[in-house]
Amino acid sequence: MRQLDLMKPYRAVMFDLDGTLAASKSDISPATARMLCALLAVIDVCIISGGSLEQFEAQVLRHLDGLPDLKRLHLMPTCGTRYLRWEAAGWSDVYFEKLSADEKNRACDVLRDGAQTLGYWTDDTWGAAFEDRGSQITYSALGQSAPVDVKLAWDPDNSKKESLRAFAAQRLPDLEVKSGGSTSIDVTRRGIDKAYGARKLMSALLLTEREILFFGDRLDPGGNDYPVKAMGIDCIEVLGWEDTISKVANTFGQALGAPR
Repeated sequence: MRQLDLMKPYRAVMFDLDGTLAASKSDISPATARMLCALLAVIDVCIISGGSLEQFEAQVLRHLDGLPDLKRLHLMPTCGTRYLRWEAAGWSDVYFEKLSADEKNRACDVLRDGAQTLGYWTDDTWGAAFEDRGSQITYSALGQSAPVDVKLAWDPDNSKKESLRAFAAQRLPDLEVKSGGSTSIDVTRRGIDKAYGARKLMSALLLTEREILFFGDRLDPGGNDYPVKAMGIDCIEVLGWEDTISKVANTFGQALGAPR
């Protein structure tokens, strides 16, 4: 792999996971793994997503072979409410902004009520509809393990998620409510979202907004990638992992190769 041609003044690259580096709850492709390894050879890389740390491990980490330096990899599960860095041959928490039991219960109650009121609720799901990720409650309308094609067909224009997000946000004013993956809504502590994570990355690496580039698929207002865009960080919207590889190559040079 040739040295990347870093023509831009960026010192760190941030990626969403589902819909950006991989399909929902799916493993990254070999081409995506090669892209990440190539970037990590020359620049800090942060993955920030609504998924749990266990999803990061299953979808990404176990597919990265021969990494040059794990200290350049920054993990921010659950929309930036948690931040981990590699220390002494293991992942260590920089912070972990957990929800209280009351906050979790209220989030679940409101999301369930909203889904039932709006006609989105179903008892016939693929796995649990609610997942407690410690610092985040995630509601998946079709269940955590629904097939990717079924998820994509459920809400192609994001109107269902937006209506449920608005319903819950109005009733949970002390919490942060964002549209997550293709069928999910994420609830975190107020003010703790992907922008919060981006600021923590800036502090850790002594960066400015202009030195970070973000790739995500939910940069629309209400989407959980939007807070990063709103804070002034350069963002590139993508339509799946193949598009991400193509746009990374266009930005940083063709050394990353074409998706295959």
